[in-house]
Order: sequence, then C-alpha cells, then structure tokens
Amino acid sequence: MAEIVHVTQVEPLAGHRLRLSFEDGAEGEVDLSARAWRGVFAPLQDQAFFAQVELDHDLGTIVWPNGADIAPETLHRWVVEPGSQGAHKAA
Repeated sequence: MAEIVHVTQVEPLAGHRLRLSFEDGAEGEVDLSARAWRGVFAPLQDQAFFAQVELDHDLGTIVWPNGADIAPETLHRWVVEPGSQGAHKAA
C-alpha cells in the first residue's frame, strides 16, 4: 500500500495541467490533458471548471467544486515516478 503524502499546494496551469507540491518536498507538474473525463470528472473537460481546483486541507488532496478529487498518493506517484501515467516530473 502506498504511503499517503498530502498535497500542500496546487496551481492550475493551461492545458489541463496542475503544478503540485507535497509535504515531503516533492513537486512537479501533472498533465491531465489526455484523460477521458467521465462521471463526476466530466465537468473537468471544461478548462474554466478544471481551473477551479482547490486544496482540501482536511483531505490533504485537491478537489473541484462538484466534489471530484484525486487520491493524494496517486498524485504523488504521478509526480515522483518518471513515466507514470499522466505526469511530467518537474525539472
């Protein structure tokens, strides 16, 4: 089971990308532009809605106004593991 490392900062970027920072010091960009948005995630297809992402301090992850969220351990893996799905490690 993956260790949960909470998100400490999120910044929406153009092109369905997010800049993320974590409590362990990891940081980088996640590119979600190739995602097939379905269900609760369908509204994220709209860049303006996608940009409304916020940090949920209680959950330690990111969340959108409709309640959609992504597990912090998934986001962390996408940032720290080169070649993981949907992510680009920061330079």
